Amino acid sequence: MAEGSDRAAAPEGIDGTGLRVGVVRARWNAGVVERLAEGVERGLKTLGVVADDIVEVSVPGSFEIPFGARALAVSGQVDAVVCIGSVIRGETSHYDLVAAECARGIQDVQLATGVPIGFGVLATEDERQALARSEGPGGHNVGEEAAQAAVEMARIAQRFA
Repeated sequence: MAEGSDRAAAPEGIDGTGLRVGVVRARWNAGVVERLAEGVERGLKTLGVVADDIVEVSVPGSFEIPFGARALAVSGQVDAVVCIGSVIRGETSHYDLVAAECARGIQDVQLATGVPIGFGVLATEDERQALARSEGPGGHNVGEEAAQAAVEMARIAQRFA
């Protein structure tokens, strides 16, 4: 991690080998979400999660992400979930409603089910900010960070199960 960066690094020794991870991705703002998905894939692969252990669900938009996360969490098929989406401010208050309810819903799902969820949903003022937070390898990618968080929290959940 770069000196002075405010991003959290994955702790040494976090290993996702054998974990089953669900990924919920919004279709709205598809270009940004695709970049986040590439980050999720990179992050999971780096931590040893193999492609066969990843279940992906696509939902219409960020407002629907919590329901998709809940469906995966209660299925018994995953040890953790990663949620990715992009809410970009527009000219109405719709942005505030969607971003806040998406975040609240995701938190509610993980607390109610005990299945950890990596939060990779962007809430930005404009597309430029969204693109800056969904860069490729070596750049800042919130999807990659959310994948790392999900794996770390899954190991904590297993430790205290």
